[in-house]
Amino acid sequence: MTLLKEPDFGTPERPGEATVSVEVDGLPVTVPEGTSVLRAAAQAGIDIPKLCATDSLEPFGSCRLCVVEIDGRRGTPASCTTPCADGMVVRTQTPKVEKLRQGVMELYISDHPLDCLTCSANGDCELQDMAGVVGLRQVRYGYEGENHLDAAPDVSNPYFDFDPSKCIVCSRCVRACGEVQGTFALTIEGRGFDSKVAPGAGESFLDSECVSCGACVQACPTATLQERSVVELGMPSRSVVTTCAYCGVGCSFKAELRGDELVRMVPYKDGGANEGHSCVKGRFAFGYATHPDRQLKPMVRDRITDPWREVEWDEAIQTVATRMRTIQAAYGPASIGAISSSRCTNEEVYVVQKMVRAAFGNNNVDTCARVCHSPTGYGLKQTFGESAGTQDFRSVAKADVIMVIGANPTDGHPVFASRMKRRLREGAKLVVVDPRRIDLVRSPHIEAAHHLQLKPSTNVAVVNAMAHVVVTEGLVDRSFVAERCEGFDEWAEFVARPENSPEVTETVTGVPADELRAAARLYAQAPNGAIYYGLGVTEHSQGSTMVMGMANLAMACGNIGRDGVGVNPLRGQNNVQGSCDMGSFPHEFTGYRHVSDDAVRTVFEELWGRSLLPEPGLRIPNMFDAAIDGSFRGLFVHGEDIAQSDPNLQHVSAALEAMDLVVVQDLFLNETAKFAHVFLPGASFLEKDGTFTNAERRVNRVRAVMKPKTGKHEWQIVCEIATAMGYPMSYDGPSQIMDEIAQVTPTFQGISFAVLDKQGSVQWPCNDEAPEGTPTMHVDAFVRGKGKFVVTAYVPTDERTTSRFPLVLTTGRILSQYNVGAQTRRTGNVAWHPEDVLELHPLDAENRGITDGDMVTLASRVGRTTLRARVSDRMPPGVVYTTFHHPVTGANVVTTENSDWATNCPEYKVTAVQVGLAHPLGRHAAESAETGRLAGVD
Repeated sequence: MTLLKEPDFGTPERPGEATVSVEVDGLPVTVPEGTSVLRAAAQAGIDIPKLCATDSLEPFGSCRLCVVEIDGRRGTPASCTTPCADGMVVRTQTPKVEKLRQGVMELYISDHPLDCLTCSANGDCELQDMAGVVGLRQVRYGYEGENHLDAAPDVSNPYFDFDPSKCIVCSRCVRACGEVQGTFALTIEGRGFDSKVAPGAGESFLDSECVSCGACVQACPTATLQERSVVELGMPSRSVVTTCAYCGVGCSFKAELRGDELVRMVPYKDGGANEGHSCVKGRFAFGYATHPDRQLKPMVRDRITDPWREVEWDEAIQTVATRMRTIQAAYGPASIGAISSSRCTNEEVYVVQKMVRAAFGNNNVDTCARVCHSPTGYGLKQTFGESAGTQDFRSVAKADVIMVIGANPTDGHPVFASRMKRRLREGAKLVVVDPRRIDLVRSPHIEAAHHLQLKPSTNVAVVNAMAHVVVTEGLVDRSFVAERCEGFDEWAEFVARPENSPEVTETVTGVPADELRAAARLYAQAPNGAIYYGLGVTEHSQGSTMVMGMANLAMACGNIGRDGVGVNPLRGQNNVQGSCDMGSFPHEFTGYRHVSDDAVRTVFEELWGRSLLPEPGLRIPNMFDAAIDGSFRGLFVHGEDIAQSDPNLQHVSAALEAMDLVVVQDLFLNETAKFAHVFLPGASFLEKDGTFTNAERRVNRVRAVMKPKTGKHEWQIVCEIATAMGYPMSYDGPSQIMDEIAQVTPTFQGISFAVLDKQGSVQWPCNDEAPEGTPTMHVDAFVRGKGKFVVTAYVPTDERTTSRFPLVLTTGRILSQYNVGAQTRRTGNVAWHPEDVLELHPLDAENRGITDGDMVTLASRVGRTTLRARVSDRMPPGVVYTTFHHPVTGANVVTTENSDWATNCPEYKVTAVQVGLAHPLGRHAAESAETGRLAGVD
């Protein structure tokens, strides 16, 4: 494919019907009210020169290059800031405007380096293009006067450079940072000739509040802000549209290449999830795909203490098949299983679960979603009838009150967070329910109306108390409940009990009753109230209960079935939703249908030609327990680092060590590979062909930018293992796998590669009833018929603090890193987060003699680790916080096996711990020595 150039209409599209008719250079065009003359002209096929205007930003009118003449009006107005009026006659190429444009351009060029031929943006510079468009042939003003040509560049950012000598102060970067990203890290400093773009208050880009989303680079019309990869490799010559492989937002990108070398990732304007925006990970952190740490050849060894031996693919696959069959012969059909990955494509995940059920002959397949969002599937299935979120991301633009519970969107889902912040700047109200003061509580131009800073593990008590307010104060949407729900009376009686009142629960949750009541009223009385939640909801012993509690609250307030409302999980990894959709749980086939359902099972048996078991297989925690017991002996781990990501790592390590065969398929020799007998090299997303499904149920195409560096596709490897084990599995390509998925999965019935290539993306359900997909679920009726209210009693966690472990640890993510860090740690993102740190409140730090930057021990009932302390009031006293991106820290060494009652999702968010100085004696001795030195004592 050649380099894809997306059209730029100059100003954003305006909503509504096209009712305003104008004439531009004799061509008629009809546009919605409020459309700019500049955009109307572009829609008529007439490109008016512009520099400060772009269709991702509101019109600014500073460059004066887009001036036009309008019949009946005086002067030459800027077409970007002039709205169309019915009957307007516009002239864009009169001698007057041509002379004005040449004069404007001459002024720009007079203070700009004339190095076009050697400039890294040569051929991709709007200033260069516009100089040609306006016919500039001479610059009468020399460089003798004052100019900015000697301005020093800022090269602090690991991904892009800022060269102020080439800046035309069009403010596009500043506006993009505010309007698109919502960080407001850039500003125009000074006035007149002294005006310049500045990150922060005299800071470098790296040290400023800039989050390196790339919006400024994308908006810059010159080489002022330029990707370092373009400078080093040259301008790309072709592009492939694909999908980001980081978080569950599922951003679409143009992978732009020069030959077969990836130069840059450019956010795709037609991407349904991101609409041209990105974050630092998707935009810049793709270097891991070509990192020298990648293992590209299969390897085998007899024992995990032996050195690895590189082999050819045939030997590696035969080794897996033979040893798996040997284990089954000795210990029975149920002695082996597999774990699939939410980082892999739908097609890859599908063939893994098919291999387990048809070739292994059991249901011992689980997915890493077990340890993150399995309560989402259970809770939403019970209440709404479908194991997925209710809205598309665009829906947040219609929300009047947004409740963010147990999620940190600016760090975990930054592109969606930018959408949300835009709506908040427009006037929507925000309620944050989180033990930690996340950035959304207060950041530029945003402040939460309420921050319910609850104690970890008390989510259910909080949501019940909010429901208590709704029911007892008459805030229930009675008509919605009567028409569309069941079980309300029993639930309403439960939440109305005095023990669920904010005043009583305050002693448990720590949330002031008045604050909680106000937040509940705000949500219940909003025309549109939306709930967005994350792992701070699901990773609890009552994760499933809390999901049902939020569903109860939304139904009681009528906040389901239209834009601006809903209950929406913010999925952590790129294909968590898809891995669940594809039948990766041991009790479900694709589409969340239980293996005990005879009719469903028959569909798969007839297609696959094998009898399938009606009993669920082992979940991940069950596999570990059975391995230690000796009954589970062989495990295929597909793209998941369970020895870093799962809780109680000592238990995980013991289980892996106990197995006769551990097969790891991944990009790198990760922590789990230390326990592996066979390592199968995987493919990066740049080498994959298939689909991902994001948090809004959007199925996006993933297209290969390059051939697999390992020589094989991951789906192909799985099929060859199954075939070697005696069950023939083969496909012509991933499109054929998707066709099979659609054949056996009602919600995917209308999805194919052809449909996705035509429409761009599709949100399931996509079938005869919804041939173009379903942006909003449960519009007229719930999937299960009527929404079901479920009584959600609060049950305190078994994980309790004691005098020995008096603090509560909770965990989370940071913007620059992703999951266990295998990818992002191998990119320039380490500049922002080189290590995991432990946040603790100043009071807790003072009580332990800890100062900011000290190395401390973090110990729980099951393990301990060492990391650096960061003294911060983001956490309340008694609560500490860390991330889990670096294996050297191994935060999950201390997390326990406590888990959700329904799904076994680990309770990562609540661990009783103690914190102390790592080397208190050594530190005091060093301080004494330093004191002596300063006093002149030798």
